[in-house]
Amino acid sequence: MEFLYEYGLFFAKTVTFVIAIAIILTLIVGSAVRPKAKKGAIEIDDLSEQLDDLKQSFLENTLTKKELKLHQKALKAESKKTANDEPKPRLYVIDFIGSMDAHEVESLREEVTAIITIANPKTDKVLVRLESGGGVVHGYGLAASQLQRFKNAGIKLSVSIDKVAASGGYMMACVADEILAAPFAIVGSIGVIAQIPNFNKILKKNDVEFEQITAGEFKRTLTLFGENTDKAREKFRDEIEQTHGLFKDFVSTQRPSLNIDNVATGEHWFATQAIEKGLVDVIKTSDDALLEQQAERQIYKVKYKVKKGLSDKLAIGLSSGVNKAGVNLMSRFKSINP
Repeated sequence: MEFLYEYGLFFAKTVTFVIAIAIILTLIVGSAVRPKAKKGAIEIDDLSEQLDDLKQSFLENTLTKKELKLHQKALKAESKKTANDEPKPRLYVIDFIGSMDAHEVESLREEVTAIITIANPKTDKVLVRLESGGGVVHGYGLAASQLQRFKNAGIKLSVSIDKVAASGGYMMACVADEILAAPFAIVGSIGVIAQIPNFNKILKKNDVEFEQITAGEFKRTLTLFGENTDKAREKFRDEIEQTHGLFKDFVSTQRPSLNIDNVATGEHWFATQAIEKGLVDVIKTSDDALLEQQAERQIYKVKYKVKKGLSDKLAIGLSSGVNKAGVNLMSRFKSINP
């Protein structure tokens, strides 16, 4: 039995190795054949229909048969009354969950463009459900600029914060005509931070020399491996202050009623505190915001989704197959080994 168990382990490792090689070859061939730029498509979900289905399902499980018949009869009568009514204005919903590098802005720009091409500025609105603790300045600066496109097109924009919109996340949120936030959502952090380790002492201790050649006095200020100078530190500090100044000016422009010096300290607050400082406008979850809009608006969720190529699908399938095969094989040999 011990021999069978050892043989099973060897066999499983061999199969895993062979399949891994196959996955690598598939990815190489796929990347050579397909274009580098992945193409995606806009997907539309009818949130109004989903909310109606949820309500109907709940009623079917709570009303008596008699009550349900009366309810359905009332729905039919209401449907006949509104059959010839003008179409409802629309609310377009975008979800933005931002990472440190804000790479999600690539999808955001497609979603914004799609909505601008079809929205009626006089009647339609946009709600962005935002969640981000911030990240790189240029990434979130571009994300905020994408939201600014709605205002430039004359489309009313609301941002809803259920968990967190801090630093770069708040840079995006402050663009909105109205900011909604759940009571314990974290907002603010209007500040800038930069940090870098320095290994120069370790290199010197081990007699390792580091050379860096630049053209331009401040091409490089602080460095990982060289010896940092007070002049370089001061220049780096000036750059951070300049970035903070631009951040403050941006927020002030978007929300002129703010006392920017009081809120641009790098601190963050819960929404119930932030509303007193003018950082948010309404204490409300995104769920309540949608329910309030359901009666008067047709609600659509807009999402740009990148289509997976053949090699991506094969890699996912093969990886899943390897995991399942390994688990099944190990469990089988363990069961026969005393």
